[in-house]
Amino acid sequence: MYTLFVTLQVRSDKRDRFLAAIADNAAASVRDEPGCLRFDVMQDAKHFDRFYFYEIYTDRAAFDAHKAAPHFAVWRQAADDCVVQGSQVNTFSDMFVTHASAVSA
Repeated sequence: MYTLFVTLQVRSDKRDRFLAAIADNAAASVRDEPGCLRFDVMQDAKHFDRFYFYEIYTDRAAFDAHKAAPHFAVWRQAADDCVVQGSQVNTFSDMFVTHASAVSA
């Protein structure tokens, strides 16, 4: 599996637009992309405008398909407006070990 962990800072005045856009992107990714297994969005507990995404794809090709999806283009437009320039850090990795409980979100 191929994973992506994203850290970014959102402009305070654009927070509502950001939240709507990332919620739509995450939902469409899991719903419409067979290769997207998980898309979590977390808010930092101490920094109100810092967010983290955790995404799991079946492989690199599935992630490439994600970037080509129509909903991703809509997300990128919102991100260009809402995310503090230069704050986004993407960390890619292959997943080697994972454990989950019987109950998952």
